[in-house]
Amino acid sequence: MELQLALDLVNIPEAKALVAEVADYIDIVEIGTPVVINEGLRAVKEIKEAFPNLKVLADLKIMDAGGYEIMKAAEAGADIITVLGATDDSTIKGAVAEAKKQNKAILVDMINVKDIETRAKEIDALGVDYICVHTGYDLQAEGKNSFEELEIIKGVVKNAKTAIAGGIKLNTLPEAIKASPDLVIVGGGITGAEDKRQTAAEIQKLVKQA
Repeated sequence: MELQLALDLVNIPEAKALVAEVADYIDIVEIGTPVVINEGLRAVKEIKEAFPNLKVLADLKIMDAGGYEIMKAAEAGADIITVLGATDDSTIKGAVAEAKKQNKAILVDMINVKDIETRAKEIDALGVDYICVHTGYDLQAEGKNSFEELEIIKGVVKNAKTAIAGGIKLNTLPEAIKASPDLVIVGGGITGAEDKRQTAAEIQKLVKQA
């Protein structure tokens, strides 16, 4: 099981400082959608250059022009790029084909997909690397989480790895890892902690024991 740190509300210098603090305890750094909007793919490039031993995920949430956007993220140094499960199959196929050419990985984000089970089966057949259940900020505010959805996709996904994101903190982590995802994504649970390094170490310990 791997641990991914999601960075959403930072600029590039803040991102570098944050990653430097917890780099020993994470496997993947996610350059979140708000960071890409504010800083562009330069954020991906600079984090990858600063931390070459970590994998970098570009959370582009691709909805169209799959092949082209994967190509641009790959040029910036991204190892993993996100595509939305709510898009059409042709976009996902284009993204997968380009990612294979570039030797990169695709994570499909199931945020706001209504029929998780059916769509996960369909996407799994398209050759993606990860399928991720994700409760977005707005639904987290209403008290929702992705734990049940993880159980559902674990039951149907045969080829892809599974991932979980959205509101995971130290106290909710045991529930998140109960269904044995391959990748656990934590944002504010680390970035909002008083002692980020210590919290990341504790989260990593639970993730690696699972």
